[in-house]
Formats: sequence, structure tokens, C-alpha cells
Amino acid sequence: MKSRIILFVLAIFIWLFLSWPPDYQHVIVGVLVAAFVALIMGDFFIQRPHRLKHASRYWCFIFSYLPTFLWEVIKANIDVAYRVLHPRLPINPGIVRVKTRLKSDTALTFLANSITLTPGTLSVDIDRKKGVLYVHWIDVKEKDVEPATKIIVERFEKILKKIFD
Repeated sequence: MKSRIILFVLAIFIWLFLSWPPDYQHVIVGVLVAAFVALIMGDFFIQRPHRLKHASRYWCFIFSYLPTFLWEVIKANIDVAYRVLHPRLPINPGIVRVKTRLKSDTALTFLANSITLTPGTLSVDIDRKKGVLYVHWIDVKEKDVEPATKIIVERFEKILKKIFD
């Protein structure tokens, strides 16, 4: 029940922010949509809502994860653009297996999305029980699990562990 309430409140805040300045029609639609989403998806949203009370998690997300993510996206965009503009630059596409120590669904989802949103990599599958992600990489530099994990996962994993696990 708590996760449904948290999801409802979060959805209302996002809705009001996106439809600013609010008028009564937008507020009514926002409440209805947020209630519907919370009713349907509330159980899947957060398994441990008490963890949302820690302000340090928000601080770490805003001032640690977001800058790291944006920097990695910029670097990857430059790399992919360079490969497109210089067709002689060899690419070595392939799927690699990487390990993660993250356990919660939210942390794994954030990690997989962070990898996918970084150009040149795409999360293909997650094996939660084994703590393994399968990632398609535009230029495979390492085929072994440990070195590939250091290159692809490590930069996000440390931060996401502080926030979600």
C-alpha cells in the first residue's frame, strides 16, 4: 500500500510540473491518471519504500549519478560520431557478459537503462539470480567478464549501489 501512495504522489508532482501552470482540468486528469497508474503498477514500483526517506540517496543521485551519466553519454556520443564519420575505423560488435553486485530490481533497471542510453552499448538481457547482464557493444575491447565489467558497468554500479541497495 505504501508503494502505491508514493507512486501516486510522485506521479502527481511530475504531472503538475509538466502541465504548469495547473488549472482544474489538468489537476483532475492528473489525479485520475496517477490513481490509475498507482493502482495498477503500485506493487511493482518500490519493494522497500522506507529507503526513500534517506535524503543522502537523493543527493547522491543528483550530484553523483546524473553528472557521471551525462559525462558518459557525451563521451560515447563523440565516440560513435567519430566511428560514423570515419568509416575506416574498425568496429568489433558483439555481446559480452558483465557481472553486477546490484540486487534490487530498481538498481538493476537503472543500470540496464544507463548502459542502453549510452550510445554504443545496449543491454540485451539480465539474469538477476546470477547477477549478470548481457550487453551488445559496438566495439568489444574485452571478451572476458572481469575486464568488460570494469569498462562497462563499474562507473555506474558504485553510485547506484549507494542509491538503491
